[in-house]
Amino acid sequence: MTSPTDQRPDLPAATPVPPAPGAQAMPVPPPPEQVRRVPRGPRLAALRRPGPAIGLTWLLLVLAASLTSPLWLPYGTAEQDLARRFEGPSADHWLGTDDLGRDLLTRIVAAAGVALTASLVTVLVALVIAVPLALAAAERGPRVERWTSRVSEVLLALPATIIMLAVIGVIGVRTYWIMAVLGVLISAAVYRVLLGVAQSVRQRLYVDAARVDGLRSWMVNARHVLPGMASVVAVQAAQLFGVAILIQSGLAFIGFGPADPEPSWGGMIAVASRYVYTAPWMMVPTGVVLALTVIAANAVADGIAAHAASVSGHASSGRRSGRVTLLGATHGRADDVRLAVPAGAGTPLLEVEGLRVATTEGPELVTGVSFSVGAGRVVGLVGESGCGKSMTARSLLGLLPTGVRLTQGALRWEGTDLLAGGASADKALRRLRGREIAMISQEPMVALDPMFSVRSQLVAPLRRFRGVSRREAVGLATDLLAQVGIVDAARVLDSYPHQLSGGMAQRVAIALALTGEPRLLVADEPTTALDVTVQAEILSLLRSLVTDTGLSVVIVSHDLGVIADLCDDVNVMYAGEVVESGSCEAVLASPAHPYTAALLEANPHVPEGEALPHRLPSIGGTVPAPAAWTSGCRFAGRCRFATRACAEPLVLTAAPGVPVGAVPDHAVRCVRADDLSLTAAPEEDPR
Repeated sequence: MTSPTDQRPDLPAATPVPPAPGAQAMPVPPPPEQVRRVPRGPRLAALRRPGPAIGLTWLLLVLAASLTSPLWLPYGTAEQDLARRFEGPSADHWLGTDDLGRDLLTRIVAAAGVALTASLVTVLVALVIAVPLALAAAERGPRVERWTSRVSEVLLALPATIIMLAVIGVIGVRTYWIMAVLGVLISAAVYRVLLGVAQSVRQRLYVDAARVDGLRSWMVNARHVLPGMASVVAVQAAQLFGVAILIQSGLAFIGFGPADPEPSWGGMIAVASRYVYTAPWMMVPTGVVLALTVIAANAVADGIAAHAASVSGHASSGRRSGRVTLLGATHGRADDVRLAVPAGAGTPLLEVEGLRVATTEGPELVTGVSFSVGAGRVVGLVGESGCGKSMTARSLLGLLPTGVRLTQGALRWEGTDLLAGGASADKALRRLRGREIAMISQEPMVALDPMFSVRSQLVAPLRRFRGVSRREAVGLATDLLAQVGIVDAARVLDSYPHQLSGGMAQRVAIALALTGEPRLLVADEPTTALDVTVQAEILSLLRSLVTDTGLSVVIVSHDLGVIADLCDDVNVMYAGEVVESGSCEAVLASPAHPYTAALLEANPHVPEGEALPHRLPSIGGTVPAPAAWTSGCRFAGRCRFATRACAEPLVLTAAPGVPVGAVPDHAVRCVRADDLSLTAAPEEDPR
């Protein structure tokens, strides 16, 4: 490919890049010290703090004492000694005796087992209901969430105390069953908390990466979403555990607990309350143990919450990305001119025709986008922020945000329309993701799951896509890291994402995208978050992959230098539509749309030897919001060449200079394209 900068020296220079593809030069690998070796925190790091550690220790001691009580307690729970009623602590009875002379320590310890295990039943039942519902609602979107939320609202509206008393009236005092009913009733509140967390986690880029890797929904939830929710689930479990102990004790206090002589904390407090004036000590041991147990559960919850907050303070979250809703996708009217296919290219690998993307109850975000990607070619999508570039790129993989859907258009893979199947379109895209089409994002640090090492994140998709053993997958992972320019592959394999520099993480993300040996790579601004030197290395790496493997690439960028250096074809997007399209040489050397020309003028590049301008050219105004888009030229409000004719509906037409009757390789969406000369970037309107 001949770079446009060879024909026009005043074009924006690309970010400095090592030798061209033909030179076969490998990118300069980052030095080993860029892998930051930090100590790995233990899985229970939250419990290192004194409060949570003491709380967990107390709970474990109480449970262990209860389970082993027959081995070390000298008295039975029902063993009476009426001669020693209401005694205080002594050598024989460490915590004293009750109204029947029974040993308080024995009864408190024996009752602890039922109190803790029954409360655990409540926690398990609530989580078993709430977690799957939250995951399903977060994955499936508003349609499922609407129903699950209505059910949760009904459960929240029910009077829990009355329901539990009614259950007791039907089945009797059966502690574990009653606490299970409590778990069902309280699961609605837990679901509401977990739903927001699940939706937030599913917005992260590493979840998108897992979907691109071809993981099934349940695997994505189990491996990536659920671990991201773990801290909140743990906090909810610990808090609910303390609440369940109090509710169980409260029921026993009013007479709906185990019948005497079987001990229960609530029942023992109820008996002690009768003698609070004559034998006040009898209330103290049971009340203190109950209070300490609830405080311990809350301390564990607070410790986990504090640890999660401190960790999240150092992590950045990815952008929203939910399950794509491919509803009602139809084929639009193709009014735009079709560009010529390069000689010898054959059938395009991917064809996008009339693509329209809209919110469920709002305006369109992308309108009538069409382009094709040939085998071994690089196609660029360029424009300002808010022009629909990333939304278009995500449409190719079915990774649109929740509440956004494809409403019209065709998406053909080797001639087969993937959207023709209606509801089955998502399955068709899922089969291609990872194996045929892969993606790398602009934020490598959040595109990798922080819960897993690099080894784990590479080995799992390698085994799934290539059907190899774990040992073979580790070898392939090492080879992939070497292919993307990482020298110390063994060291990087054992690292976690937070231990990698930005450039190293992006290389790992590219290696992850290559695990399924895809033929098309969608790169969404892969150099935006990197410094200039690392940008050059990543661009050189992508260029080498295209040259060496025949990989096709769709690259999204706002940097015309990147586009000029890397792309064969370019689509200039503005306000959700393509305003100029064609070969990179034709578009950048001879721009036919005022917006393209304005982007070129605004690029801060000054040829060597020329004086610096006093003021850099800029494009006045901003990209209009989708609700303000018209059928005419959407750039007219910022264009110095705009006329009344620009308000008329526009389609892509052959650019000036294309022979009449020939299939063009350069198209433009501008009513004045034939009477404007933009190559020289005129200062005055020729009108």
